[in-house]
Amino acid sequence: MAVLPLLALNAAVSIALFLGLWAINLRTRDPSFIDGWWGLGMAVIALTSFLATGGQGAHGLALTALCVAWGVRLGGYLLWRWRQHGPDRRYSTMMAAAQAERGWGYGQASLLLVFALQMPLQFVVCLPVQLGQVANAGALGPVGWAGVVLATLGLGFESLGDWQLVRFKADPANAGKVLNTGLWRYTRHPNYFGDACMWWGLWLIAAETGLVGAASLPAPILITLLLTRWSGVPTVEGSIAKRRPDYEAYVAQTSGFVPWPPKRTA
Repeated sequence: MAVLPLLALNAAVSIALFLGLWAINLRTRDPSFIDGWWGLGMAVIALTSFLATGGQGAHGLALTALCVAWGVRLGGYLLWRWRQHGPDRRYSTMMAAAQAERGWGYGQASLLLVFALQMPLQFVVCLPVQLGQVANAGALGPVGWAGVVLATLGLGFESLGDWQLVRFKADPANAGKVLNTGLWRYTRHPNYFGDACMWWGLWLIAAETGLVGAASLPAPILITLLLTRWSGVPTVEGSIAKRRPDYEAYVAQTSGFVPWPPKRTA
């Protein structure tokens, strides 16, 4: 399948699924579950691309398998966290502000500020697993294998980081404390760092297929900026710093993104 028909197909599938989820949200009055769809939706796009292109070679298989593994793991985890902890305060605040300050109804606010925003972001971030499946580049070469290794390491890194955080929070003795052991000793956001590694790895696999695959470069750049400058680090750290007085010392000692030995303090 050519590039434009593939992108059009995936866009149509993505829009239809997002509209369906928005309709469900109108009944639940809680859009928090959309976080789980961030990964699961990309897994769907990867599978759709694989089927539409006829599973073109080792690169298509690697891209699809890695993306599906990542998406199911992350999506399942975020849905579990939503069911455990209830509505996300960020969305509750966003909906209340839009209704109070702009006079929007809940349906309009949730559509424009949540679903209509996440759909194009998800589509762009997922470009490597779409464009990387257009051409059959034969067997994986050095660049492709480097991408497989980087993506696999990223998946493992973020999975381990999330597991360590869940275990830490499950212990009542840790209430109000800051996790500064395991991977969290070397980076304040091992889950975000692993996420970035995953998408840079997928881009390397796609880039090896040719110019079309390499043209998906905006995707890993965008996800890195989202994680470090917009919806990731700033959002999380802003709320934690207000609730945990020890977090300031943790920030002073620990790398914000790339894993690094903690700084020594006097």
